[in-house]
Amino acid sequence: MYADNSDNKLIITLNAAGVALAYGMLGLSLWLSTDVPLATKGYWGMGVLLLTLSLINVVKYRFDGRSSEDRIRKIEDARNEKLLEEALKYPASDI
Repeated sequence: MYADNSDNKLIITLNAAGVALAYGMLGLSLWLSTDVPLATKGYWGMGVLLLTLSLINVVKYRFDGRSSEDRIRKIEDARNEKLLEEALKYPASDI
């Protein structure tokens, strides 16, 4: 379990570094571009930031949905296990 946690941290760190690098390169290209007016640069910047926020929300809602499905599955498994234990504890012939 600890290996999965460190693997997740490594993947998250690499993804964060990639996003930071992409933002840095985009910012640098917008800063150094002399042919593009400032209004267009701002429009591109807002578009990229809003796209990033939308992607974060999509990932969050998919993760929340998956975790709630897992939680429901665990509850159903526990209920089924309890029913099986009760069925084995009290056979039909004893009732």
